[in-house]
Formats: sequence, C-alpha cells, structure tokens
Amino acid sequence: MCHFHQRKTINKYLTRKPRLQASKDLQKIMYNLTSTNQKNFSKKLDEWYKIYKGFLDEKSISPTTGKLNFTHPRVRSAYRSLITNLPYLFTYKNHRNITIHNTTNSIDGGVFSPMKKLIKIHNGVTKSLKLKMLDDYLVSYKKK
Repeated sequence: MCHFHQRKTINKYLTRKPRLQASKDLQKIMYNLTSTNQKNFSKKLDEWYKIYKGFLDEKSISPTTGKLNFTHPRVRSAYRSLITNLPYLFTYKNHRNITIHNTTNSIDGGVFSPMKKLIKIHNGVTKSLKLKMLDDYLVSYKKK
C-alpha cells in the first residue's frame, strides 16, 4: 500500500482539519508514517486504540431508523484502514533487497500516462485503430 494513498484514505475519513481529539491524534500518528518503522507505528496505533477504545465503541440510536449505530463510524473506518493495511505499508523497508518506493509517484507519469493522452486525443477513432495505435506506441516505447 502506497503511503500517499493511505494518507488520502485517512483524510477522506477524518478530513484535513478534524474536530475530535481522537481524530487529531490519529492524524498525528498518520503524519509520522514516512519517518517511522513498522514496529513503532504499530506501537503508536496500539497506544491510540487503548486510549480511545471506549470512544470507538460508543453507540447511539439513529433518529431515522431507530437502530443502534456506532457514533463515530468515520474514525473507526480510518483506524480500521490503518490496521488492515499495516502489513503492506512498510514493504519497501522490510524488503530492502528489492527497490520499492514508498509511493507510486514513479509509475504515475511513466509509460501509461502518455498512452492515455494519446487515446484521449483520438476519441472518435474505431476500436481496431486504437488497438493499432497502442500497439505502435508500446513497440516504440520498448525500442527506447
């Protein structure tokens, strides 16, 4: 899991300026992701969970459905995302013999970006002609 996309996921759930203290503390842990290792990051997450376990388990009755729901589902989702992706967040550090980056920046503008632009520019072209264009593009890219 790329650090950039994990951070985007956390921002989606917590927003960039969270109001709740639990969200602020989780966001601080997230911002230290690139400068820590898996052991320390996991330890910080566990400490955070011990402090806010009761907060995460709070339930309230929904006024529309009358059912019990978690009061803070977005904070729960952010934490769950970090816990689920934790084994994959530090792959680039755990396997140093393989050159892996902590973000996907190197592939975002690589081979496929110009190819997508080529297809987008020629929007009205038939599918068979698009396939020929892509084939030609990949052959010329391979020669480079």
